[in-house]
Amino acid sequence: MTTKRSEFFAGIKNVLPILMGAAPFGLIYGVSARSAGIPVIAGQSMSFIVFAGSAQFITTQLIGASVPAGIIILTAFIVNLRHALYSASLTPYLKQLNTRWRLILAYLLTDEAYAVAIIHYQKPGDMSRKHWYFLGAGMALWCTWQLSTAVGIVLGTQVPANWSLDFALPLTFIALVVPSLKDRAGTAVAATAGITAIFAAGMPFKLGLVVSTIVGISIGIFLDSRHNKRTRSHKEEEVGQICFHAELPGPTQVKHTEKGEE
Repeated sequence: MTTKRSEFFAGIKNVLPILMGAAPFGLIYGVSARSAGIPVIAGQSMSFIVFAGSAQFITTQLIGASVPAGIIILTAFIVNLRHALYSASLTPYLKQLNTRWRLILAYLLTDEAYAVAIIHYQKPGDMSRKHWYFLGAGMALWCTWQLSTAVGIVLGTQVPANWSLDFALPLTFIALVVPSLKDRAGTAVAATAGITAIFAAGMPFKLGLVVSTIVGISIGIFLDSRHNKRTRSHKEEEVGQICFHAELPGPTQVKHTEKGEE
């Protein structure tokens, strides 16, 4: 039987591999923020308030390019639209929680936290304490992000560009997603979304991420509906066969009928 404590520390334990990719990513954000002329306090406050790597990177780049504030806010909003999809996916598992819990988990919801949380929720077991797993994973990511961005801000431009630290997080996600692909539908969704992301990588404002997400979800919905349709058809055939055999007269019924006719 699981406890709140065991679920919380299980979330921390299972997110540890992702932290190895998130830390360099946060470090690069800190360096980018200083390079764009963002003050130290403002750069760290963005990590604390926004807590969204992609949005923070894009905001930093646009600030460095002196883009108007309205466009920066709109762009960050578009990039983070995928979080609405994450939330919709998690809603069936969190609907029993009170408002305070849902607000906390909504704040901690990131790509990485969603990746480990949804896999854990889909496993059989007691659902009443699994939000503590989500909390553990989210808090571990939050602390790592705050610390790594602080280090990046302090180091400024001293991190060499040839380290290519920004490639660490995508590799971590690949290592996380691939083992969870256990059927053809999941593999098809991941492959389609990945290929779309490659071809859409040149879209402005990082919209390729949103497009690939929508394409992947659309493929998933199509395959799921087709699977449900086939399952329903098979069940209807089985019910029809059962009813057909039930209506056939047995030997006893035939014998009684013949005697009645005599």
